[in-house]
Amino acid sequence: MAMPDFQAVMLPLLTLVSDGKEYRFRDVVETLAQHFELSEEERLELLPSGKAPEFANRVGWATTHLSKARLIERPRRGYLRITERGLSLPGKDRSS
Repeated sequence: MAMPDFQAVMLPLLTLVSDGKEYRFRDVVETLAQHFELSEEERLELLPSGKAPEFANRVGWATTHLSKARLIERPRRGYLRITERGLSLPGKDRSS
């Protein structure tokens, strides 16, 4: 599968955290990489700057946009969880 853009990451990310628990960002990146069936080479591919993995960067941007929309929150550094607003979206259920 081709590397997804950050918009394609947003719904799977929101679904992943829909149980209301806190998730460590690096664990979210790994779980989403598995979801998108990324190869090890794709997971390690760096941004043109050579400073960060491209997929983790895209998950970071998805996180930023969902946070700005108040659908997820960052309770502490390196962690995220869904908000009540995020849970209220159609198809998002605490028992998922």
